[in-house]
Amino acid sequence: MRELFVIGIGAGDPDQVTVQAIKAMNKVDVFFVIGKGDEKRDLVDVRAAILAEHVTRPHRVVDIADPPRDRTPSDYQGVVDDWHERRAALFEAEFAAEPGVGAILVWGDPSLYDSTLRIIDRVLGRGKVSFDYSVIPGVTSVQSLAAQHRIVLNRIGEPVHITTGRRLAQGLPDGVDNALVMLDAHCTFTQVPGDDVQIWWGAYLGTPDEVLVSGNLREVEDEIQRVRAELRERKGWIMDTYLIRR
Repeated sequence: MRELFVIGIGAGDPDQVTVQAIKAMNKVDVFFVIGKGDEKRDLVDVRAAILAEHVTRPHRVVDIADPPRDRTPSDYQGVVDDWHERRAALFEAEFAAEPGVGAILVWGDPSLYDSTLRIIDRVLGRGKVSFDYSVIPGVTSVQSLAAQHRIVLNRIGEPVHITTGRRLAQGLPDGVDNALVMLDAHCTFTQVPGDDVQIWWGAYLGTPDEVLVSGNLREVEDEIQRVRAELRERKGWIMDTYLIRR
């Protein structure tokens, strides 16, 4: 492979794929797709729909099985580092076997809670393959959340704190009134104290299965937990994002 595009494809809506991304995809010979198993086959199907709608030139798709990892580790950093190394080895083998121009389609934008660019750096750092690569930005689930709820992420002059459920469990930093939370598998918003907190929550943003809930946190937290559990049981997986604000 002589060139690689890392392309942000948005939260799932084919209409949110940018013109720049479409132009890049139509230069690609082979798309590398990370599989998440049968229960997340929907994600592969959405990628396939995006390719079918926007790519007009002949191309191939190479499926790469995502290496398993411990989801509740005592050494989180160490487990993720090992997972990235195993992913890098898989990418390296596939890149070496494929000529021409390749691409990896990334949910949302490659800059936000995604490790693709770190893994590409690892592949190049191993020194066995060499290629140029470009990054194409995409619409994030955060932007989709704000658009669907018709809100501005910050009040005038205030900062926005972006974090994970794991970090939120340790409490919000002093002075943070607006927090965007991603990767929260445990409904950590229930641990945020106070009766003056609003929440705007969304699941499967940008897809036909999108679900939205908003309101005073204390009034809707039980509903969000119930809806989230039902959705996860029905589909076998869930991706959700939310904004909380004092």
